[in-house]
Amino acid sequence: MEILISPSVLNSHLSALADEVARIPSADFVHLDVMDNHFVPNLSFGLPVISDLRTKSDKPMDVHLMISDADRWAPAYAEAGCESVTFHIEASENPAKLIGQLHALGSRACFALKPATPIDPYEELLDAADMVLVMTVEPGFGGQSYMSDMEAKIARVRELAAARGTEIWVEVDGGISPKTIERAAGAGANVFVAGSAAYSAEDPDKVVEELRRLAAGVNRP
Repeated sequence: MEILISPSVLNSHLSALADEVARIPSADFVHLDVMDNHFVPNLSFGLPVISDLRTKSDKPMDVHLMISDADRWAPAYAEAGCESVTFHIEASENPAKLIGQLHALGSRACFALKPATPIDPYEELLDAADMVLVMTVEPGFGGQSYMSDMEAKIARVRELAAARGTEIWVEVDGGISPKTIERAAGAGANVFVAGSAAYSAEDPDKVVEELRRLAAGVNRP
């Protein structure tokens, strides 16, 4: 399965967001963390910023909605032209319906799991969703340490998907760096969000290339 790198701009210079996105030409997506200070205890940016960025960059957008009432708000991000929209399963009353709405609007439809949320109750959604995001930190803040105990959940997503005959993408977000990406890849992840690891470097695109090289060298399930 293809390795995809999706740097998060949360730790970049947000006042020059389009310029910061242009610094990662090798990335497959730009990861955009939308936080509402309700679902998570932090506030970032929302639909107006992303809509404006869409007019200034053609980099595919991997939007991660850490917001309450995902059923109400998520479709607007697909309407704004975001190629991939991820909502938290804990914030959706009807995730199957929401997945269908996102697909109808032309976006990849994905769901995220907090560290304490298991995948098993949502196994049937693997038939419809395009990607599962396994959080490897508690959502809300960048720069946290990678939670290696989430590797069992990554492997479980892969196991359930294989049993259902689907090759769903598995994304990991939190503490991903050259020191941790091989572990996440070995557990079965193929999409990697790197925030502080990329944008704390002088050349974030070199970090993107290094992450891709490391993940590609791992034998995955």
